[in-house]
Amino acid sequence: MSSLSLPAASNAASQAARHRPSRVLVVFALFVAALALLPVGFVIGVGIDTGWATVQALIFRPRVGELLVNTFWLIALAVPASVALGTSLAWLTERTSLPGRHLWAVLAVAPLAIPAFVQSYAWVSVLPAFNGLPAAVFIAVLAYFPFTYMPVAAVLRRLDPSLEDVAASLGTPPWRIFFRVILPQLRLALCGGALLVALHLLAEYGLFVMIRFDTFTTAIYDQFQSTFSGPAANMLAGVLALCCLALLLLETAARGKARYARVGSGSARKQQRRVLGRLSCGLGLLLAACTVALSFGTPIAVLGRWLWLGGFDNWHRADLWLSLRQTLFLAVCGALITTAFAIPTAWLSVRHPRRVFRFLEGCNYITSALPGIVVALALVTVTIHYARPIYQTEVTLFLAWLLMFMPRALINLRAGIAQAPVELEQVAQSLGTSPGRALVSVTLRLAAPGASTAAALVFLGVSTELTATLLLSPLGTRTLATGFWALTSEIDYVAAAPYALLMILISLPLTGLLYKQSQKLSGL
Repeated sequence: MSSLSLPAASNAASQAARHRPSRVLVVFALFVAALALLPVGFVIGVGIDTGWATVQALIFRPRVGELLVNTFWLIALAVPASVALGTSLAWLTERTSLPGRHLWAVLAVAPLAIPAFVQSYAWVSVLPAFNGLPAAVFIAVLAYFPFTYMPVAAVLRRLDPSLEDVAASLGTPPWRIFFRVILPQLRLALCGGALLVALHLLAEYGLFVMIRFDTFTTAIYDQFQSTFSGPAANMLAGVLALCCLALLLLETAARGKARYARVGSGSARKQQRRVLGRLSCGLGLLLAACTVALSFGTPIAVLGRWLWLGGFDNWHRADLWLSLRQTLFLAVCGALITTAFAIPTAWLSVRHPRRVFRFLEGCNYITSALPGIVVALALVTVTIHYARPIYQTEVTLFLAWLLMFMPRALINLRAGIAQAPVELEQVAQSLGTSPGRALVSVTLRLAAPGASTAAALVFLGVSTELTATLLLSPLGTRTLATGFWALTSEIDYVAAAPYALLMILISLPLTGLLYKQSQKLSGL
């Protein structure tokens, strides 16, 4: 009996050891989570060090009230408008017989390739007197409505049509079917898209500076330039962080706890596309054409005009090609570093979905909700006091991008790892392969499509990032975004046009990849 029990106990122990996560991966995930919480700790620590009396004097003042009013009206007007426009276009392209709907679907995503500050640059070039809240809302909707269009369109593609059939069989008119049956099923997509738009509005800098509209981000940057990370800038960052937290809580409450999944495959037939009448078809084409013309056509036309005025000599600037090389190098390095740092956390959250590992993953999402200006201020303060050798070096810049764009890598890596069978890892480990080597040689090879998408999305974010790059980039570093910003600050729109065009050309293929990925997730 004893001779038989020893091998059984040994096998059980070895199997339990194989199911335990690698200590190296756990330590690495803990390290990344600690880095992710650095900006949050910075905001709290500055408030404690400053003292309540000073905090009260800096926060409860008329300037902060003005910024709060601006922020409230900006979100209250731009977010519903973006949701309405994105949902309308998604309905037209996915559920109706709109002529050329596939082309309109691609063009509705195309504005993602144009940075928001380039949108502002185009409209300021056309209408120099266009400024203030109306301009901010108008340009923000054109820049950010694809964030609501894409998730809503993805949900509309896979909705079960039998629910609409039941409602129609009961005599419900089409407009009531939309509001009573379809719209409730879009709640998650609408809430997620609205949250993305709202967080981008809080974090955006270049768009609002060019049209002279004050927000917390523009005020923080101005305060930082004048007082070099003074208490006033830090307290504004704290208020901005609280605004982000309030939006996250609001989105969680609006999302609700309703169940949106179904058991079984649902209806096997394709969804019926609603045939549009002449008037409806004309109005739909007018909406799609006007949206594409304003959000994509206008920036391209303005850039074409400035490029024509500049001629070939405008492309012979040494700084332009230096900026392109540095942008590509920094974006590639930033994408690879961020994706590599996200692997342990993504693997632990999929293979060992325990509460502690989900908490480590959640730390990265909390920090990503903070604007880049807050992350940059935290890193400036920490590196000056505790890590002077890396202050104003590429290390600090890569660290900022890591904290800002980690969720982009996590989401796609998590999906890719989930599709790789865990049994293959277990077989590799049973043959004597260490957990880390099994992860690299087996799982990551199968999760390569998700990893490549993650790296591409981080590349897209890094190549057009402005605020953190302006504050943290080392002397002599000049990306396309910072080069464009320096020239537009000097009102040299002709010289800035090539920088903007190169940013768009870099972003367009990645935007197409994002659109294709959304179709794959919808089962198309």
